[in-house]
Amino acid sequence: MISRLFKRLPDIAGKRPKPVLLCAIGDVHGEAERLARLHEILFDRHARYFPDHQLKIIHLGDYVDRGPDSAGVVDLCIRLQARRDVETVFLRGNHEDMLVKAQSSGSSRHHAAWLMNGGEATLSSYSKGVIPRSHLEWMGALPLIHIEASARMIFVHAGIDPRTFPNESENTYLWTRSDTFFDVSNWNNRALQGWTIVHGHTPTRNFYPEKVAGDAKRINIDTGAAFGGRLTAALFAEGQPVSFYYS
Repeated sequence: MISRLFKRLPDIAGKRPKPVLLCAIGDVHGEAERLARLHEILFDRHARYFPDHQLKIIHLGDYVDRGPDSAGVVDLCIRLQARRDVETVFLRGNHEDMLVKAQSSGSSRHHAAWLMNGGEATLSSYSKGVIPRSHLEWMGALPLIHIEASARMIFVHAGIDPRTFPNESENTYLWTRSDTFFDVSNWNNRALQGWTIVHGHTPTRNFYPEKVAGDAKRINIDTGAAFGGRLTAALFAEGQPVSFYYS
């Protein structure tokens, strides 16, 4: 499906009636209060500096596990999705994938793997440790990748395979930490030239965003919110350099 969409990109580009202010938010990991503050910051920047733009907020996944209030994060995301004054995209991260498999497969292996990676904190954030069906269905239906054709930007949780994009395994979008992906100087795929890939999944060492440029660009906005770092949003406005906001 991704390869078919990517081939159609020239036909899709340029159809929006007004400019779009794109905002991407990195890995949340149960930090509900910080996510709410970051949303407020983005709404304020939109109202102050880009009132003629359509605001679009793209979340890169990993809403749950490790942090104190995964239930609150999912609630917050579902409420934001229902608003009419903002466009939203919520991508699936590997932690949502693990959670859904643990809860729906009946596999003790899947359940143990999820608990070992922060699942216990998620269960403790729900009343009596029960995750409601509405939250499970929401997480299970999340897409894996989002493409903004007119901005020539690709949003994904973990990354892509630059050798085969757009025909890689879907697991790549959730899990990759490949050196081939991280070193853009080795990207020889013409389909990626002039594009920017925004991702999370791999916490930056200094808890600040990582920008890597070449014929293509890569921006990592997982700034370690679950490990004492920041929760980061990247703001993209046409003709301006990317700006970052933290909570």
